[in-house]
Amino acid sequence: MLIRVPGQPGKDLCDGHLGVTRRDVLRVGGSSMLGATLGGMLQMQAASAAEGTVGGAGWGQAKSIILCYLQGGPSHLDLWDPKENVPENVKSIFSPISTKVPGLQFTELLPQLANVTDKVTMIRSMSYTPNGLFNHTAAIYQMMTGYTTDKVSPSGQLEPPSPKDFPNFGSNIMRLKPTNTPMLPFVMLPRPLQESNVVGKGGTAGFLGKAFDPYTLYPDGDDMDMTKMDRIRVDDLELRADVYGERLERRAKLRDVVNAGMPEVDRAVKSYNLNEYYSRALSLVASGKARDAFALEQEKRETRDRYGRNTFGQSLMLARRLVEAGTRVVEVVWPKVANSDNHSWDVHTGLPDRMKKQSAPMLDTGLSALIEDLDDRGMLSETLVVAVGEFGRSPQRGVSTSGNGNSADGRDHWPYCYTAVVAGAGMKRGYVHGQSDATGSAPLKDPVHPGQLLATIYHAFGINPQTIVYNHLNQPRELVKAEAVNTLFA
Repeated sequence: MLIRVPGQPGKDLCDGHLGVTRRDVLRVGGSSMLGATLGGMLQMQAASAAEGTVGGAGWGQAKSIILCYLQGGPSHLDLWDPKENVPENVKSIFSPISTKVPGLQFTELLPQLANVTDKVTMIRSMSYTPNGLFNHTAAIYQMMTGYTTDKVSPSGQLEPPSPKDFPNFGSNIMRLKPTNTPMLPFVMLPRPLQESNVVGKGGTAGFLGKAFDPYTLYPDGDDMDMTKMDRIRVDDLELRADVYGERLERRAKLRDVVNAGMPEVDRAVKSYNLNEYYSRALSLVASGKARDAFALEQEKRETRDRYGRNTFGQSLMLARRLVEAGTRVVEVVWPKVANSDNHSWDVHTGLPDRMKKQSAPMLDTGLSALIEDLDDRGMLSETLVVAVGEFGRSPQRGVSTSGNGNSADGRDHWPYCYTAVVAGAGMKRGYVHGQSDATGSAPLKDPVHPGQLLATIYHAFGINPQTIVYNHLNQPRELVKAEAVNTLFA
């Protein structure tokens, strides 16, 4: 006999705190034989949640997340997991330096991040076995959704984003943990996820529908042109001048217009019973909070310098402003796409100059400033910060592992072992989780799969990672098929 959970496919089966999981659904049959109904099961779940036994350490501590997505695959060996007493073609050409955590070393490329290691957790055992995931787009899709994609060619290229795709984790959080603040709930900037001509794969709401897509902010101009961050256009957040016509035409400032019109806006929403999404959009435009958040010129010169006068640094500063204003999820995507040249982490060639003079200084300045700034403002306790790429780089230089050509000083793709940085929202401070082996080739202990990292993110938001969503075929699917790594939390 088939037992189905009541409710329409695609509708929420949970409030983000009491998720109905596939395991729960399967248990209904057995429970009913013992006299327990589905309703009774849900009541027991509610009682359990009220007692605080649902999630354990770190459960629900995150109110927002800033993902620093280092697309292209940064070399763990040349940044934050250097090795000694190894062959010359494995050892980093950059010298090791000490950090604030005893025994933890970075390379000389990250002196500022070395001074904030007492505020973060280093996961040195990120790992997965590639199954069509040796190239960027497929690996990015897995990192962002928790699932592997069906169509992967030997070159790693995929079909473009589709309504059938699994949702980006930010879209799931946006749906299960909606914000009541009139603010953009999910923002992605300053560039899309991209490998060659495949743009945005893993960066949409997929089968959840466009209502849960991120608000994308992709300014015009060169990827590294910091001046474009001062010319952010938010036209779709502006209030049209003709909406209130005669009553507003004499107003000189948009904010004064919005403030004067707020009572009428409120009455309009109530009297016409506008749908939820339109109501939220109207509140967003009318509040002006989003426009204010994008006003980077309001920041002190010293603060802007602290983050770095480049696209990545200013994007991280904007991410902090967005979270401060009420945004739930901000994904700052490394502005140079995979397969590109300067400033890219995809160091098949030119590793010495590209890492020392281009990418590493931007990462070091921007990420360290974000962590310190959030901590100084008292925001780190409720803001989860994650810095990770889709994989690391090969232990041996000059060796092809993915079919790509590599110069003698270059490193190829390596998903078997790499590093992630997490901080805030209950994460341990000054902690190193896991360990790579002598050459950084594989985890020596406590491996963490990308799906487990996503499960940990959901857990931090008080969302059961196994909460059921329905895909485009109305089939039940877990948010992610993995368990949270609870030992990361204090």
